[in-house]
Amino acid sequence: MDSSRFDDLGLRPEIMRAVTELGYEEPTPIQVQAIPLLLAGQDVLGQAQTGTGKTAAFTLPLLQRLDMKGGIQGLILTPTRELASQVAEATYQYGKHLGVQIVAIYGGTSYTRQIKRLKSGVHVVVGTPGRIIDLLEQGVLDISHVRYLVLDEADEMLDMGFVEAVERILSETPNDRQTALFSATVTHELRRLIGQYMRDPVDVTIEHKTMTVPQVEQRYYLIDHQSKMAALCRLLETEDLTGTLIFARTKLGAAQLSEHLQARGYAAEALHGDLTQDMREAVLRRFRNGSLQLLIATDVVARGVDIQDVSHVINYDIPGDGEDYVHRIGRTGRAGRSGIAITLVTPHEQRRVKMIENYTQQPIQHAMLPPKTKVYERRNAQFVDRLADTVREHDLAAERALVEELSAGGLDMLELAAGAMKMAREAESLRPVEDVREIPLRGSRPERDGRGDFEQRDRTPVRRVKDKAHPNEAGMTTLRLNVGRVHELRIGEVVGAIAGESGIDGRAIGAITLHRDYTLVDVEQGLVDRVLKGVKFWTVRGTKVQISVEGQHAKPRKPRGS
Repeated sequence: MDSSRFDDLGLRPEIMRAVTELGYEEPTPIQVQAIPLLLAGQDVLGQAQTGTGKTAAFTLPLLQRLDMKGGIQGLILTPTRELASQVAEATYQYGKHLGVQIVAIYGGTSYTRQIKRLKSGVHVVVGTPGRIIDLLEQGVLDISHVRYLVLDEADEMLDMGFVEAVERILSETPNDRQTALFSATVTHELRRLIGQYMRDPVDVTIEHKTMTVPQVEQRYYLIDHQSKMAALCRLLETEDLTGTLIFARTKLGAAQLSEHLQARGYAAEALHGDLTQDMREAVLRRFRNGSLQLLIATDVVARGVDIQDVSHVINYDIPGDGEDYVHRIGRTGRAGRSGIAITLVTPHEQRRVKMIENYTQQPIQHAMLPPKTKVYERRNAQFVDRLADTVREHDLAAERALVEELSAGGLDMLELAAGAMKMAREAESLRPVEDVREIPLRGSRPERDGRGDFEQRDRTPVRRVKDKAHPNEAGMTTLRLNVGRVHELRIGEVVGAIAGESGIDGRAIGAITLHRDYTLVDVEQGLVDRVLKGVKFWTVRGTKVQISVEGQHAKPRKPRGS
């Protein structure tokens, strides 16, 4: 079946309404091929890169096949909490007119809230393997009636060491369920899982076409998550902005970001799918006529709204795939004009930069934020320009008379001018120039700000892989893993599993030293309990990983086969 329009796919009216509202018109190749197969009840093995529209390819059929009765009918496994959150949000958007109930389950967040949502009744669960098994063992998650199961980015899940966790979950779902597995690559281990747990899957392989935006300067800033707002404000004060679109991942995030910026004195408003058509048009009208400086948007704007004269697109939240990235940044650099696309990236999102670069076949330049002094210099220059314009263009006779009166009373003219300037610039106090915890790429050095001081930069040590003395950095606690080089453990597995399952930021993980049959890992002291409690179901080449504080560990067991 070759369908060039969503209308031709046979989707329910409620789903089509949501798809139309999101601005989708033509399905992507993976959607054209996979959706009819999944709607027909067949298992599908989709080989497609991130950015090809695969989330809609497996989510729309899932929603179509729900009977909306009680119990969990759909289960989507993802390797990371970030992807789980994105997929859950997309599933909600596609199914909002069906009344579908969805919960995202992953580490690093409240058990109580997730358990409460499960007990209230949900149709679809999206989650990471470790937290799902955790809740299965607590008896609060029942997947015995799942009819539709998805493994998203399955190769990455297995690469992070969760093969046994995935098999455990698969074994607890019904044998007659429908399974969709999506992966950029298909390894030997993945082929084994496919042969054991899927029923005659149809192989759908997509080679995506390169999508580029040549007129747009693309750069990203690597920062700590807690510094995102400060970094955004730093950029807003140092870039030459005319009209600026700022993208957030969710409607709640867009609304909160708008409120934070308004509190700092910026002319900012949010535009998202929950606004009525009249409200959306009013916001867009203010943005187009220049009375609104910043438009905070979700991806509905990138696809469904025509906006001209945008100088900058800022991805406050990095998009989930390359296709959304291209649609977002395509709002600038139009009609032969140049544009600038900026993305704020946290350490655990850095891999998505590479995915987007692979999709667009264009580099995204890593950049360092301007120092604080640049903000102060720009503020001073802008104030001087406004002051000069006021002197040239206005009748100041009344003000001069008042100055002369104050001067005759004994006040110094310079002090008067300085005091007037201070009063005129009081609004700047709403926008404090905050520190940013910026993370240089490995091998680069921190830059000095204009006052000769180092701004706060990341101190993450270089990852180590040799049997040398393990450094214990100030503020860090060393943990011991019972697996090492003999288990073919990789540094990436360590970072991915610990950050992904415990929900901590990847930069909180310091030096890693691989030994023959154990590994030492530095973690920020305040996060040790989260790691010890959160990483429970990680397996490396058949050995269950055990984590303990160095000096408090039991004698490591010999690996299997030794």
